[in-house]
Amino acid sequence: MPEASLQGVGVLVTRPRAQAGELIAAIEQEGGNAIPFPVIEIAPLDTARVAAAAAALPQPDVAIFVSRNAVEHGIGYTGNGKIAAIGPATAAAVESAGRKVDIQPSGGFDSEHLLGENSLAEVRGKQVRIIRGTSGRGLLAEELTARGANVHYLEVYERRRPLVDAGSLEELEASWERGQINYVIAMSVQSFENLVTLLPETSAGRLVMTPLVTPADRVIKEVHNRYPESRPILAAGPQARDMVQAIIAHHLSDSGTAQ
Repeated sequence: MPEASLQGVGVLVTRPRAQAGELIAAIEQEGGNAIPFPVIEIAPLDTARVAAAAAALPQPDVAIFVSRNAVEHGIGYTGNGKIAAIGPATAAAVESAGRKVDIQPSGGFDSEHLLGENSLAEVRGKQVRIIRGTSGRGLLAEELTARGANVHYLEVYERRRPLVDAGSLEELEASWERGQINYVIAMSVQSFENLVTLLPETSAGRLVMTPLVTPADRVIKEVHNRYPESRPILAAGPQARDMVQAIIAHHLSDSGTAQ
């Protein structure tokens, strides 16, 4: 990638504050201006209640982690079964915690790709524990149940929409009005929905005209459903380098078109 490919480009980063560092660094390394605006807070559930819930479940043959947050708050509840991770970042978190990932999609980073793995094709009669937050997609449980598995959720954290003070919103509006926000990153449907809810009406109008970058087809569909005139950008994956490369490619193409 060319040096300083994003010089003068402002990118609104909506990831939770504790998880935004790598993405912010990647944007700034390319000369861009990362503007943190967390739209989700991750809060662990009461550990005693989680431990009690885990103890009441059968020992899993397979424990599935759906996110890095699930690993951070639930790595101690896998039992002696195999560990499955839904994507590369989640797998890296498992390994950083000193555990081995047994099942991981060979390509992709979502439930559909994980379900395509041979290790999850024959699960009839097996105990499967999905470690996750208090809400999320039901596809994994539905499909594995259809394949004959006994599926149980273990919820270890919750996602909250943060409170944003008026001063922060005014600053955000001013940045947008000055043309300093050129791209918006939303990693999930919940991130996009929270962003729309949090933004003042004037900024919500600008959101429609600002390219939104995401690694998820589901976000693209949600953006189109809400704002048919918007033109979101699908990144190749959820890693920081994937997101930044998508922004660079669009920026260079857009700049070339404008010349």
